[in-house]
Amino acid sequence: MIRQCAVRGTFYPQECNEIESMIAAFNAALDHHREGSAMLNRIPRAVIVPHAGYVYSGFTANIAYRLLQNSRAKRVVVIGPSHYVGIEGISAIAADAFETPCGMLAYDRDYLQQLREKFAIGYVPQAHEKEHSTETQMPFIYHYLPQSRVIEFIYGHEGYASLAALFHEILGNRDNVVVVSTDLSHFYTQNEALRLDNICLNAIENRDNTLIEQGCEACGIIGVKAMLEVAKERDYYVKLLDYRTSADAGGDTSRVVGYVSAAFFE
Repeated sequence: MIRQCAVRGTFYPQECNEIESMIAAFNAALDHHREGSAMLNRIPRAVIVPHAGYVYSGFTANIAYRLLQNSRAKRVVVIGPSHYVGIEGISAIAADAFETPCGMLAYDRDYLQQLREKFAIGYVPQAHEKEHSTETQMPFIYHYLPQSRVIEFIYGHEGYASLAALFHEILGNRDNVVVVSTDLSHFYTQNEALRLDNICLNAIENRDNTLIEQGCEACGIIGVKAMLEVAKERDYYVKLLDYRTSADAGGDTSRVVGYVSAAFFE
């Protein structure tokens, strides 16, 4: 079974060479600003990344993946919210590979089965057919960690404590890294988006779920809260990597979407 590309040509380019050109441009822009160059040598255990079209959020996501490359992880576990199908709990597909325009990423069915034996992980096929929150991560993973195996988790109505327990298990294995997918506020004016998103940024930076409840409107808030809970319990250091809105790329400040990337270090 292959988890096929569903949003190729919309959220990210149709062809591999176009993706590679975008990543090269992101890195050229990143390298032009040397202030954060020391940070790029660190090894994260987990990252928070956006999942919008690469034109809007690709630069923000790319910084996290450039760092994640340092981990040389054998396994990348990607988790994102369900946007198209209402589901209960967590869903995972037991695929053999995940398709990207640049090639196939091996899927870790054996490790998924180990997790199924410990956690309530279901399978809702429709949730995986075109979910962009997870799929948009895979071309980056193929570029930076092509030898790794992946697992795709999608969640719906679920408490963050359940996800936190799953993250604890995954991060207890040093071969693993976790990718938490979320965008921030949607379709406010630029000024209002900055106000709301700053609540999210402050909560992430301080690993504080009481702060996140004060108005953060991240679509993947359950995954973020789970990661912050784990970060606090494991005493991970959190570094905000990039924040911007769609106005930075599109110019329209009347209805924007916010994007953040962050990394978690031991």
